[in-house]
Amino acid sequence: MEGLWVPGVLLIFLLPCPMGSQSSSIPDQRWWTDPSEAPPQHQDARATQEQKADGAQEGLPPQPRCVRCCPPPEKRFYPQYQPMPQINMTILKGEKGDRGERGLQGKFGKTGVAGSRGHAGPKGQKGSMGAPGERCKSHYAAFSVGRKKPLHSNDYYQTLIFDTEFVNLYEHFNMFTGKFYCYIPGIYYFSLNVHTWNQKETYLHIMRNGAEVVILYAQVSDRSIMQSQSVMLELKEQDEVWVRLYKGERENAVFSDEYDTYITFSGHLIKYSGDP
Repeated sequence: MEGLWVPGVLLIFLLPCPMGSQSSSIPDQRWWTDPSEAPPQHQDARATQEQKADGAQEGLPPQPRCVRCCPPPEKRFYPQYQPMPQINMTILKGEKGDRGERGLQGKFGKTGVAGSRGHAGPKGQKGSMGAPGERCKSHYAAFSVGRKKPLHSNDYYQTLIFDTEFVNLYEHFNMFTGKFYCYIPGIYYFSLNVHTWNQKETYLHIMRNGAEVVILYAQVSDRSIMQSQSVMLELKEQDEVWVRLYKGERENAVFSDEYDTYITFSGHLIKYSGDP
């Protein structure tokens, strides 16, 4: 940069400066606009120039001049780039820090494909015996009755009454009415055995609540035979089961005597179907 002193005006000219000139190695390199602030060597050079100028221009008032403070551009020194040394950060690794807090659980990913079934593991040791449980609630119902008297049909239906009691658990079979009363709901098995009368027909039904369930029938024959019938019924509480002799539209009878029991009726509970 160059400058000229003009009375009352300071003119400054800017000269192009190559990049990197600001980092010159010349000490105290600055632009001086006030001559009194320049270094001593600059002031001496300025005084010599002013004397020459005074000899050339005598009789004119002294004029301030601008003194070059910097060397010409071609004589300037540009520092060469020196690469900075690289530091290996691995050798500066410190001790392992403390474990940080556990972060929030991330979103669940997609379900993967099911893997193949693994091999069966070894058999474990036998466990200890458990505490005893409550006693199982068992339900029972059974009866078996017989008749030692014969019975002939008449003008109305007759309930077969039994006079011999073999088994009557909890008195569920009423010997007076000749009927079995269900107090325990479930599935029951019933069987009926009779001895026919020769030259007479045998015609009976096992009944449930007034409805015919199965029939026991034997045709007229010259000789008497033993005839039987059986059935399984699912009964509800208060259901009734009995044997009925058909009314006297035809000659109908069952045989028995006081010495032997030819007529029997039996039943028992197979499976309880109440509350579990």
